[in-house]
Amino acid sequence: MKKLQILGTGCAKCRMLGEHAEQAARELGLDYTLEKVTDINDIVSFGVLSTPALVVDGEIKVSGRVPTAEAIKAMLA
Repeated sequence: MKKLQILGTGCAKCRMLGEHAEQAARELGLDYTLEKVTDINDIVSFGVLSTPALVVDGEIKVSGRVPTAEAIKAMLA
């Protein structure tokens, strides 16, 4: 099971990244969980300085931008 985490305070870009990540995982037919990390201290503990960020199984895949669902599919494959 893939663990997807969206790091961000809940802004519009953070929500959009979450939607794109869910869409990508569904289209790939992945078994996944999605967690939204909104606490600043938790976000900083990942070493992320720019949100939103996508973390997959503990690895930061993107930070500071919102990739398309297609781009996220490539990251998850």
